[in-house]
Amino acid sequence: MALCLVLLAALVGCGGRPAADGTKAEVQRLLDRRATAVLDQDPAAFTRTGALSWFQNLSAVPLAGWTYRVTAVRRTGNTATADVELGYRVQNYDSAPVTVARTVDLSVDVEGQWYVDAERPAEKAPQQLWDQGEVVVVRGEHSLVMGVGQTGETLHSYADLADRAVPAVSDAWGTDWSRHVVVLVPKSLAGMAALLGSPASSYRGIAAVTTGETGAPARAPSDRIIVNPDAYGVLGAVGKQVVLTHETTHVATRTATTAATPLWLSEGYADWIGYRGSGRTPTQAAPELQQAIGAGRAPTTLPTDRDFGFGGDADELARAYESGWLACRMIADHWGEARLREFYAAVGAHDKRAGAVENAMKSVLGTTLGEFTTEWRNYLLDQLG
Repeated sequence: MALCLVLLAALVGCGGRPAADGTKAEVQRLLDRRATAVLDQDPAAFTRTGALSWFQNLSAVPLAGWTYRVTAVRRTGNTATADVELGYRVQNYDSAPVTVARTVDLSVDVEGQWYVDAERPAEKAPQQLWDQGEVVVVRGEHSLVMGVGQTGETLHSYADLADRAVPAVSDAWGTDWSRHVVVLVPKSLAGMAALLGSPASSYRGIAAVTTGETGAPARAPSDRIIVNPDAYGVLGAVGKQVVLTHETTHVATRTATTAATPLWLSEGYADWIGYRGSGRTPTQAAPELQQAIGAGRAPTTLPTDRDFGFGGDADELARAYESGWLACRMIADHWGEARLREFYAAVGAHDKRAGAVENAMKSVLGTTLGEFTTEWRNYLLDQLG
């Protein structure tokens, strides 16, 4: 019995769980109430769990789900830090939760009740849009646009572009996809980088990127098209439409894009649909590649995945995109648009990269990689020489 009394300082009861487990359970119950307050849009209930913090920033976001899962708690006296997995769903868009790592700072009052002092992204985890300010929401026919530091008028212009992009992509790829997109527009390049959890230098000059898991199952969070307003803002009307259509293509082709799909194909196909119907000629859309060919530096091989790295030389990156686009354009010109779509799907159907392109070229296009590369180089010279 004496031993049991000594252990009471470290255990909930003799033979019971460590006190840390009790704290973890208390924090979980606290965050469960906090999640309910978010879904109910109840600021009073939210405040009873702790600091109001970013609650008002979320008021316009249509949420269908919000949950916390406490994975660890580190307690020091009357304060604690919790590692938490946040899962949330945007209504009518996410068929499964977006899951992100968060860090929650807590303190306990004299009555032993825990309260949230602060909640923030975990170390190396990306920010969420509401971490950056009040979220403004605009709904389009095929789109949901959410922005911070942007006017409603500006966000409506993105919705208009996205609403034109969705049917344009369906016309080329088909309708077997969600046929709606979520667009996030932060205030600046820095905001875009924070949403991606990467340095701003990685995305300078990049107008937009699309986040999502390649080969994603049918039940998955909706891809997010994340805009860099600094780079996007300097584009002309055609350029803005091409970018949104390109990114929408990534959303549509997500389940057919796998680890077997090389970037020259996924990015080239997205550019092909983006430019399809734009009236842009190869000389207008591939200036960097045309300049290289004019200088006697025509590429000898299709671009590698490494050539598409955002942190490298901007001209090399442009040539990689232009090369992939013209490869897909050549397939559409020589074999037809339907065969291009079949080729894309056939490559992604492989379970590994090795042999995927070669096998699909043989089965769908009736050619070899060597023959294709030679024909592609001649096509470049014909279109840009």
